[in-house]
Amino acid sequence: MAAGTAAADDGDDMETSGSPASGQSSPAEGNGETIEMCRRGSEDPEVAEVLTRQPATAKERLLAGARRVFRLKEPPPPETERRIRANDLEYNSQFQYANNFIKTYKYTVLTFWPLNLFEQFQRLANFYFACLLVLQLIGPISSLTPITTLLPLLGVLSVTAAKDAYDDYQRHRNDRQVNNRVSLVLRHGKLTREQWSNVRVGDVIRMENDQFVAADLLLLSTSEPNGLSYIETAELDGETNLKCRQALPATAELGQDETLLGKFDGKINCEPPNNNLNKFEGTLEWNGKKFALDNDKILLRGCVLRNTQWCYGVVIFAGRDTKLMQNSGKTKFKRTSIDRLLNVIILGIVGFLLLMCLFCTIACGIWETVTGQYFRVYLPWDALAPEGATAGATVTALLVFFSYAIVLNTVVPISLYVSVEVIRLMQSFLINWDLAMYHEKSDTPAKARTTTLNEELGQVQYIFSDKTGTLTQNIMVFNKCSIAGKNYGDFIDPVIGEVIEPTEDTQAVDFSANDMYEPSFRFFDQTLLDAVNSGDEDSHMFFRLLSLCHTVMPEEKDGKLKYQAQSPDEDALVSAARNFGFVFLSRTPSSITIRTPRGEEEHEVLCILDFNNVRKRMSVILRHGGKIRLYCKGADNIVFERLGNVEPETKARTEEHLQKFAGEGLRTLVLAYKELDDAYFEEWKKRHHEASVSLVERDEKLDALFEEIEKDLVLIGATAIEDKLQDGVPQTIANLILAGIRLWVLTGDKQETAINIGYSCQLLTDDLQDVFVVEGHTMQDVEAELNRCMDDLSRPSADAKAHQHKQSLSVVTFSRPYVYVSPHRGGAAPTDEGYGHDTPEEDPTSNASGSGGFALVINGHSLIWALTSKLERLFLDVACQCQAVICCRVTPLQKALVVDLVKKHKKAVTLSIGDGANDVSMIKTAHIGVGISGQEGLQAVLSSDYSIAQFRYLERLLLVHGRWSYYRMCKFLRYFFYKNFAFTLCHFWYSFFCGFSAQTVFDPMFIAVYNLFYTSMPVLALAVFDQDVKERQSLTYPKLYTPGLRDLFFNKLEFFKSATYGFVTSLVLFIVPYGTYKDAVSPEGYTISDHQLFGAVVATVLVVVVTMQICLDTTYWTWLNHLCVWGSLFTYILLQFFYNYVLGGVYVGSLAMAMSEANFWFCTLLTVIVLMVPVLAWRFYFVDLHPTLADLVRAKQREDKAQKRRMDEFQRTPSARRRGRSVRSGYAFAHQEGFGRLITSGKMMRRPPPLASLSMFSLGRSGASSPRADTQVTFCAEPSSVSMGGGHGDR
Repeated sequence: MAAGTAAADDGDDMETSGSPASGQSSPAEGNGETIEMCRRGSEDPEVAEVLTRQPATAKERLLAGARRVFRLKEPPPPETERRIRANDLEYNSQFQYANNFIKTYKYTVLTFWPLNLFEQFQRLANFYFACLLVLQLIGPISSLTPITTLLPLLGVLSVTAAKDAYDDYQRHRNDRQVNNRVSLVLRHGKLTREQWSNVRVGDVIRMENDQFVAADLLLLSTSEPNGLSYIETAELDGETNLKCRQALPATAELGQDETLLGKFDGKINCEPPNNNLNKFEGTLEWNGKKFALDNDKILLRGCVLRNTQWCYGVVIFAGRDTKLMQNSGKTKFKRTSIDRLLNVIILGIVGFLLLMCLFCTIACGIWETVTGQYFRVYLPWDALAPEGATAGATVTALLVFFSYAIVLNTVVPISLYVSVEVIRLMQSFLINWDLAMYHEKSDTPAKARTTTLNEELGQVQYIFSDKTGTLTQNIMVFNKCSIAGKNYGDFIDPVIGEVIEPTEDTQAVDFSANDMYEPSFRFFDQTLLDAVNSGDEDSHMFFRLLSLCHTVMPEEKDGKLKYQAQSPDEDALVSAARNFGFVFLSRTPSSITIRTPRGEEEHEVLCILDFNNVRKRMSVILRHGGKIRLYCKGADNIVFERLGNVEPETKARTEEHLQKFAGEGLRTLVLAYKELDDAYFEEWKKRHHEASVSLVERDEKLDALFEEIEKDLVLIGATAIEDKLQDGVPQTIANLILAGIRLWVLTGDKQETAINIGYSCQLLTDDLQDVFVVEGHTMQDVEAELNRCMDDLSRPSADAKAHQHKQSLSVVTFSRPYVYVSPHRGGAAPTDEGYGHDTPEEDPTSNASGSGGFALVINGHSLIWALTSKLERLFLDVACQCQAVICCRVTPLQKALVVDLVKKHKKAVTLSIGDGANDVSMIKTAHIGVGISGQEGLQAVLSSDYSIAQFRYLERLLLVHGRWSYYRMCKFLRYFFYKNFAFTLCHFWYSFFCGFSAQTVFDPMFIAVYNLFYTSMPVLALAVFDQDVKERQSLTYPKLYTPGLRDLFFNKLEFFKSATYGFVTSLVLFIVPYGTYKDAVSPEGYTISDHQLFGAVVATVLVVVVTMQICLDTTYWTWLNHLCVWGSLFTYILLQFFYNYVLGGVYVGSLAMAMSEANFWFCTLLTVIVLMVPVLAWRFYFVDLHPTLADLVRAKQREDKAQKRRMDEFQRTPSARRRGRSVRSGYAFAHQEGFGRLITSGKMMRRPPPLASLSMFSLGRSGASSPRADTQVTFCAEPSSVSMGGGHGDR
């Protein structure tokens, strides 16, 4: 666990270990607009409400209620100002600031059972059975022993409690691991080793290189000149970029003198704890002077100290007060939509049960009044009943009400929840054991960290994904370039002579002749190295610029030259120059030294024109060999505007190459230079100095000077960097979109970077009608931009609907006649609805093929306003009508609020996936959280419900495991309610023949073990192993996922159908045996119509019927299914004879007597035929005339299997990467402003192949990386009279 972990020492709710923090960049990154918005947002009531919104948990509501009832003391009001005196524990303790002890666990030994039982009894069924148990303890009304309810209830509560206790034990272990970390704390003038949990506000602590920051610190002094330090914020914003912090000059002089630091008694007044990581306001009073404090002087918990040998800081915020924990989301008790539906269904069943009890009560009162009072000798009334006929019948009827409530309670058996927990556990094991989701390189398997959400994986409608480390590897690779109009970087296959995509086995260019080369650097075009080695001036100028125009800092580590870059882009570019022979060696505030193929060169640094988000370029002015040159790199459109007289052909070819690079999703920069006259530069430098010290409009004056000198540039070429996507990301996204799932990317990266990755991973395509960009800075601007987006979305709607009515809409909804075409027989079957009721209607604005839709890109400073109560619905309406949504420059709290907004208004199942601490908040907020075991620690994994090693495994997790889990659970629930209605309602029919006396038709032992032994194993086997289609088809046909998006496999209607079928089954089960055995006489002349024999026959026929039904419901047979199905019948016979003959059951001999007569076998056969034949006829009718997509795929599976021996699998040669021309810019540069100024002041000393064209008539088949079937299922617009063969499934 990374050091970012922090939590409240006395918080009520579990909080994340390593909670997220801002996805926005720090001020040093030049994101001034966002910072200002956050600053103003804290003053604006509506924005402040958004920034601090945290939904109340159930426990918080409970505690608030307890305070009101018991008049407990309210917690102290929140701070308005924090006052701290360094090295003065006594002074600081009076304010009772939080210490640095973390508590992420939910329970203690004393609170475990109360809190855990409170959570468990939120499940209505547990509460229902607790009430039922109380009724069974009342002797006069109970006809069944309380053990039948007590043992299962205790089992369910104990199993769940054991699981929760184990999970919480793991949290305790993680907490101890972090709390026991050691930090060097200055106590009484000496450094002492203290555990993190003992660090207090006001302590001065020492941090060393590569250590995690233990708490939020005010930086006092560092090992670097001018009090500079460098930090890595991967735990905060997911980025590995180095960021700079600087101590006050007055405190920087303290150095590492422990005596001076021990005497430091500065008084700090600052803002109270808050969640804004981009803003800090405070003052330091020391030695009679007052110093202003801002965010540049603060080290936040979760950062890692880099390139700084040591630093000292005074603790300002600790524990729950750290900004990291202020951004933490609360852990919520997650329940699936099926769980919530079951609560509603149980209420309905309880109501139905009460109606049956009321009916039996009234009927009993009438029967006792009219008839029963004359048979009291044989059926005596209870002692509580008075002697009077009417009064006695009334009291008896009232008691019967409760008796029937107990007898009929099995209509919702407690074993349902035991079975559900077992099924979920087994499904979790299947996820854990899936080798297809095992990442061998990192030795990381998939892991289900919860067992309660498996079926929810099959119903995900919105995915919220981080970018860095989730979609990408956060590794920049120099991929291609254009130099003087010539393209370099393509790999040409020597055999076929075509450009192909290099693989891991492709031979890379050999750079070993360069003693400074990096073995990890791979480039595949030998012609570029040959050009450099041959002395080509253009290529030399190209790499010279890359080795000079940057802000990278070199260092020697273990005898090797290492680079510490402020952005991964710069690191990739400088590394590329190094491998091609232009090695950046060292720098000082006034010089930079490189080694070229012609020898070592030292360039005098005259000026650095720094990068920022507005300029989108950086330049450096250097003097070497008596010449002054300006080297510039930046966005293509920016640099092209500033070019001088350039050869048109060279510029045209470079633009063509840039379009090609952008079409391949590469990040591009254009390089140019300019020769400067000495006299002009000296005059310009003078004006530059005057502007830099100006107190009025300094930035505007500097920008004007930059514009002046960055003109008439000479074009050198362009770079193309690949922000390496994780393997299979484009194919995974395409399949998920085709399955009907919407993907939103929430990232802290810049807008250009986020858009570029959107194109790389095919979330954005050149076929989109428009990409809306919302970047307003005020509420009015954002509202106007969103309204314009809404207008654009509504204008083409009529044409789009007409277009989709002709093509995609009918394919997606299958609302018109379509045909299943057999490529082998040429036959086809007309289908009125290709997917029947299984497919949701497509959103008119969406487009599965990725063409013609819209996309939305919104910045973090605009999102602040978009999430206010006034604009949130407008923002959501626009976003939900767009095919893709990218939110950039967002904080972790904003990520969580976006997820919560969709949850609240769309009522959709959401999934959040990320790999860093900055993703924890949205992972906790979503219905399902998925953590990726990435390079940014384990915070996301520890807070997640499921963990995987790569984003591509999400496709299999949802489309295979999620879909199967949902399909199996729904089939299990439908069958379970069916068999229990069929079982329980036999008592209701029998009540008409027993005077409504609450007598049971079955043996009490049969009632107790019916769900436990006789019918449990077959349905459990079905719920764990059944497959409607194989995993290969689940990936190849993503449209199979869509039924889960609308809860079509199990909902109130499906429950009603199952309950009705159970109702009819129970009636047939009772009537047929009753007709068979009424006044029946054996051939030997003795009667066989007694109650016990009748009960044994009905019970046996019931077991046979429900077993036959499970055979019809099972689509995928394994040896375990056979064992469970036929074994359950054998077990029933064996246990019946064992119980009655060995243990002396009261029904001894009844079943044996019945089975010896032909009546029994005739009755059983007749009942099975009456109940099963209509089901078979109904299913064959719909499979043949109205097949669902799953039916068609199963038919194709059977056909493929039959044709497999006669077909040779066709292997295609891997095609080259598609090179689509793009009219968009590929510019993206993850850089920040300020480093150039620090240098000069002396203060700091592959594009994946695009998806194949998705045919509109391909049955939802995608270009996924899954294995291709030998044939494809195709829909045609014309119906055919040829019918489709095949049965209901693979049986």
